[in-house]
Amino acid sequence: MTVHTRDETASASAVGGAAPATAPGVVPPLDPTAGSDPAPGSDPAPGSGAGTQRPGSRWRALARRAASQLGSAVLLLWAVATIVFFLQHMVPGDPALAILGGASSNPPPETVQAVREQYGFDQPLLVQYAAFLGGLVQLDLGESYTMKESVVTVIGEQIVPTLQLTASALVLAWVIALTLTLVSAGRSGLAGRIGSSIEVVFAALPHFWLGVVLLVVFAVVLQWLPVVDGGPLGLILPAATLGIPLGGFLAQVTRDEFDAALRQPFVLSARSRGATLHDVRWRHVLRHAALPGIALSGWGLGSLISGAVVVEVIFSRQGIGQVLVSAVTSQDLPLVVGVTFVVALVYVVANLLTDLAYVAVDPRLRASIGRAS
Repeated sequence: MTVHTRDETASASAVGGAAPATAPGVVPPLDPTAGSDPAPGSDPAPGSGAGTQRPGSRWRALARRAASQLGSAVLLLWAVATIVFFLQHMVPGDPALAILGGASSNPPPETVQAVREQYGFDQPLLVQYAAFLGGLVQLDLGESYTMKESVVTVIGEQIVPTLQLTASALVLAWVIALTLTLVSAGRSGLAGRIGSSIEVVFAALPHFWLGVVLLVVFAVVLQWLPVVDGGPLGLILPAATLGIPLGGFLAQVTRDEFDAALRQPFVLSARSRGATLHDVRWRHVLRHAALPGIALSGWGLGSLISGAVVVEVIFSRQGIGQVLVSAVTSQDLPLVVGVTFVVALVYVVANLLTDLAYVAVDPRLRASIGRAS
């Protein structure tokens, strides 16, 4: 009996193009080179499972996964709404007085009682809670104490600028992350050290400090960009303030995964078939390295929305950040609750979409879902 060493086996596999065997129960690493369609006229390899999964079954499995995630999202939103409702009732003070302008306005007791009856403050707490949940189902978050408008209307008018800001910042963060990864990952020279240092510095920058520095340098000293502007130019500095720290964090995660992917067998397999190192890095390794970043993008979007509160104040931008600061200052509890709930809703939806995007990018997860169907 002939015994082959591991090096001989790997060499034979590289020459013959055969994939190395995988131990039972071990999930193989993502091999982007193995995900291509077979050549015309060729039959699937025995045991490969090609042709055995019906597209309809896979789509049904994906739909079930999405439904399960949606159910979890609904439970999370209910928990957030419940916590926020009871927290607002723990705040000291009479909400009726806040509606009437505060205790300093000295409203007559008859007026205070009339406001309590109008808003249902005289009802038992559980009755108010049931009415609150019923309003959420009907997208009714109540009326703002100070603006005398529906909370949904107020948030609807202000959330678009915030979403524009956070979306721009997320795109910029990914541009920074991918650029730093492709330039520095897998390189032990000066480029690798510089890229790694930039990632650490970017990730450590606080929003409030970075926003002030960018504002002073580019708007006041150099005068390249406006200090306050509602147009596209006015979006550059706020988006950079939000996107640069997140870009540094995503670059750290992506570069670590990129370095690990370069040591995977599929890289040697692709090179043995004639692919250049540039093609391997761009077409195969980068997709593998982006998976952790995609999984963190939902969290990143939630972080950007919370950071937008500070950035909108620094740059005097419209948005729910400004609304939240004003609502907290004036003790406008329905508006505070509404903004908190909407931010949680955006965060949950972002994580749901991120999960579906992860399934779309990772063929191993798609295959496991298809087998589960």
